[in-house]
Amino acid sequence: MLELLYSTGMRVGELCGLDVDDVDRDRNTVRVLGKGRKERVVPFGLPALRALDAWCVRGRPLWLREGSGPALFLGVRGGRIDQGTVRRVVHARLAETENAPDMGPHGLRHSAATHLLEGGADLRSVQEMLGHASLATTQIYTHVSIERLRKVYRQAHPRA
Repeated sequence: MLELLYSTGMRVGELCGLDVDDVDRDRNTVRVLGKGRKERVVPFGLPALRALDAWCVRGRPLWLREGSGPALFLGVRGGRIDQGTVRRVVHARLAETENAPDMGPHGLRHSAATHLLEGGADLRSVQEMLGHASLATTQIYTHVSIERLRKVYRQAHPRA
C-alpha cells in the first residue's frame, strides 16, 4: 500500500477502492476512480510493481474469504480495506523505519507530488496524476519546491 500510495500520489480513498483488475502490470499503470467518480490512469514504478506482486502472491491470499470480491487490498475480515486501517498501517510502517517522518497517506501523496515537481515534471502532468480538477490545487506543491530551490541557492551560490 505504501509503495503504491507514494508511487502514484493517489488518495487513500482511491487506494481503498481499487480492484485487482485495475492494475495493468504490462503498462505499470493503475486505473483510479477519483473524486466526482472521475476515472484516470496513473503510472507507477518498479518498486510499486514488485510490492504489488508480492502482495498478490503472498499477502492477499491470506486475507481472501468467500465473498471478498475483487478488492485489491483486503482487511482482516476479508472485505475491502477501509481508510482508517490504511492510515494506521501507514503510520505504523513509517514508525518502524528509522528517521522516517510521521506522516499518513496524504503525506505520501504530498511527497510524491513534490518529488515529481522537483524532478522536472510539469505542473499539468502532476495535476492529471493527482486527479486535481483545478491547477490552483496542484500549485500548492510548487511552494515547497520553490522553498527548497531558495534554500539550495542560499547554500550554494556565492552571491546569495
